[in-house]
Amino acid sequence: MPAAQRHPTMTDVAERAGVSASTVSRTLRGLSNVSPGVRARVEAAARELNFAVSRHASSLVTGRTGVVAVLVPTLNSWFMGSALSSLGPMLRAADLELAVYVIPDLAERASFFERLPARRNADALLVFCFDLTDEECARLDDLGMPVVYVSQHAGGRPSVYVDDVAGARDGTRHLLNLGHRRIAFVQAQGATGFSFSSHGRLLGYRQALAEAGVPRDDSLVVAAPPEDKRAVVEAIGRLLSLREPPTAVFAEQDELAASLVRTLRRSRIEVPERMSVLGFDDQPVAEWFDLSTVAQSPSDMGRVAGDLVLALLDDPDADPRRHVVLPTRLIPRATTAPAPGPGADGASPGRGEANAARNAGRVP
Repeated sequence: MPAAQRHPTMTDVAERAGVSASTVSRTLRGLSNVSPGVRARVEAAARELNFAVSRHASSLVTGRTGVVAVLVPTLNSWFMGSALSSLGPMLRAADLELAVYVIPDLAERASFFERLPARRNADALLVFCFDLTDEECARLDDLGMPVVYVSQHAGGRPSVYVDDVAGARDGTRHLLNLGHRRIAFVQAQGATGFSFSSHGRLLGYRQALAEAGVPRDDSLVVAAPPEDKRAVVEAIGRLLSLREPPTAVFAEQDELAASLVRTLRRSRIEVPERMSVLGFDDQPVAEWFDLSTVAQSPSDMGRVAGDLVLALLDDPDADPRRHVVLPTRLIPRATTAPAPGPGADGASPGRGEANAARNAGRVP
């Protein structure tokens, strides 16, 4: 059938423009490794032939699927929602689709790594917030595609993450600068996939205390799931039962910090007059509670991860071990204040208030 009587193909465009079919594919998919002159010739040829790029035809020429896969532990989180909301449009603008694999438990995880569906269905993989074993990392290394780790550091592999250690160090310094010396740290127990961040934040807290000459006291480090009201009450109770209770609490995430503020206020412990509370993340709940926090931007992380995966797809010579470390920033709000002084009105919370904290758990 003459070319005028059938749908034009990528080969027709290539012949008209005097380039290869793979160059036509790269040009019409908006990839960056095409010179302006060649791009203009290809686009003109496509217009003259009334050619529209087909993803299937493009994949036959380039061996690509036009899909970027994302591996996440959950979609039910502020972090994932913000990161994917910025990543998705960015990939679509590059004519790439987003395929999301949710791995909420160990059984799903084992199945994913046994089948590795991304090997057949995607050109690149973004791994969000997983603590992978050496064997799992090796399996991903064998995929033969770019694999970018997001919100985590992966040695020798492309990674995008915030400096959790520096962020927690800055947050603890904020409390130290307000005169607090008994500062508790509350970990978000059971936060699936985020132990890399958790370890970094605890390390930053301890570094700031050591820097200020404050002796390490492991009794000030407790853990509780943010959604478990009773566990949060019991964690506060343990801290208030100490011989020297804290005057400030640093929670490793905002949801947990908000739960601590609620528990303290139900116990008639004023925040921040008697107890300062600091969070980490700057989730929407932080603004609702007027919560002082250490802010990170998952939207920026999604965009940077998108830039990195596009660079790895477009340029075979791009650094396959590139790390991008994003900054955090302190957001002081209404839940942190100078440490209370001695005296009846400014005394630190005592043992009696530990019972009040436990009783607060009975409030509906």
